[in-house]
Amino acid sequence: MATLAMDQAPAAELPRSPRFDYNTHPLAKLLFAAIVVGGMAFAGWSVLTDTRGVGEELALGVFAFLGLALLIALGFEFVNGFHDTANAVATVIYTNSMPAHLAVVWSGFFNFLGVMVSSGAVAYSIITLLPVDLILNVGSSAGFAMIFALLLAAVLWNLGTWYVGLPNSSSHTLIGSVLGVGFANQLISAGSRGGTAGVDWSQATKILTGLWMAPLIGFGAALLLLLVMRMLLRNPKLYKAPMDSAPPPRGIRALLIFTCTAVSFSHGSNDGQKGMGLIMLILIGCAPTAYALNRTLPASATPAFVQTANMANAAFDARSGGLAIAPEQARGVLTNALQQRKAEGPQVFAALDSLSKDLTQRVASYGSLSKVPAEATSNVRNDMYLVLDTTRLAIKKPEGYQPAELKALKDYQTDLEAGTRFIPIWVKIVVALALGLGTMIGWKRIVITVGEKIGKQHMTYGMGASAELVAAGTILAADHFGLPVSTTHILSSGVAGASVASGSGLQARTVRNLALAWLLTLPAAMLLSGGLYWLMLTAVKAFGLH
Repeated sequence: MATLAMDQAPAAELPRSPRFDYNTHPLAKLLFAAIVVGGMAFAGWSVLTDTRGVGEELALGVFAFLGLALLIALGFEFVNGFHDTANAVATVIYTNSMPAHLAVVWSGFFNFLGVMVSSGAVAYSIITLLPVDLILNVGSSAGFAMIFALLLAAVLWNLGTWYVGLPNSSSHTLIGSVLGVGFANQLISAGSRGGTAGVDWSQATKILTGLWMAPLIGFGAALLLLLVMRMLLRNPKLYKAPMDSAPPPRGIRALLIFTCTAVSFSHGSNDGQKGMGLIMLILIGCAPTAYALNRTLPASATPAFVQTANMANAAFDARSGGLAIAPEQARGVLTNALQQRKAEGPQVFAALDSLSKDLTQRVASYGSLSKVPAEATSNVRNDMYLVLDTTRLAIKKPEGYQPAELKALKDYQTDLEAGTRFIPIWVKIVVALALGLGTMIGWKRIVITVGEKIGKQHMTYGMGASAELVAAGTILAADHFGLPVSTTHILSSGVAGASVASGSGLQARTVRNLALAWLLTLPAAMLLSGGLYWLMLTAVKAFGLH
């Protein structure tokens, strides 16, 4: 009888799936296409303007090659948009807070804003995982093979997991691709040295720790937050699934829209930077005169740079043991120190002292970075990179340094970063467009997985709010510290934690598939990018292009 009564219950009393069958207006499609074409034209015009502004003329073949590389990098961010940001809109769609077609446009806009206000710190934390020799020679055939291999691997794995509806992490995929290229490069070029010096495993461990902790943080924090909400917020509507297509009460709806906005904004501010870092590598390789150095720094900054450098040089000299090393030899010493992740001993400090003094004299003689000649640009950039990263490595253990010395070395690092690690505004704009537009395409598969296939019951208002508040807070905190994290891992595990806290339980099959994707992404992306890198290098040698 109980079963019969349930079968005869009015349809309005049962939770309904949201509506997805909206027709896109032809004008909206036209506007979308116009923005895509306009964004690509803007990128091309910006490259031409920047290169001509410094007297660098790109050959047609180089420009076409650069265009293809930019297209793939922006393609990664586009796929990232509809793959990862679907997590942000699932909650507002399944709680009827916003209709699906409006939610994805809203989320795309705030992804765009998030990218535009991002700091750029995350962009270069990804790049530091790459092998030193490839970063220093990014314009070589091996450097371009590296960029194409890791980008193609990341895009292919993201598309594959999207096709089967799995909320896989784009961050996880990209980092796996970067590590795969680094590991393959070491095996190919110097396998006899052990096969691991091509990857900065200390930096990788730091980043991977954030990735494996993300699901645990999302699950535990969302579970705890929902339990606290149950104790403090007694409104029963918060903990019931919507029974029809009507929106939730005004206050609850505002809360859910706010959390969706926060996740979208924080996703843009963190994930958008990964594409920026890769695009900067492409630009440095194809047009080093325009992009290897930050030529927007004013000449008035040079005296301060020289003063800071001299103070840092005194600290290097004090630890050099009186050794004298020529700048040419110093580059080899510092490169080896970075490859071995070990910057200590008189020889390293003598090399830092020698190369830093030589670099300081050259920058002072030019007057500003904007006046560095084209033929000297790559050398200045590489020397700044070597001194910067070796100095950072040397003071990881601050014991033995006086407070004034530590301050001088950190100020010197800041000045070197300002000269080499920058993001032109047009790069931010095109990445923001790619991520924002990607949010509006292909989102349905992931939304259905998050909304229907994680918990055993329809999502409640409280579940959606707790999962998204945890995701937004965690991502913004990671962005502050310059760490890449996974929106997908945090939010999907947050939905799982909220489902457990609500007493509904989890769907074992989906949780198993999510865990499988989480475990397989890193090795799969490493194998895919490493294999592509080897194939591309083989092709380069076969056609005599190296």
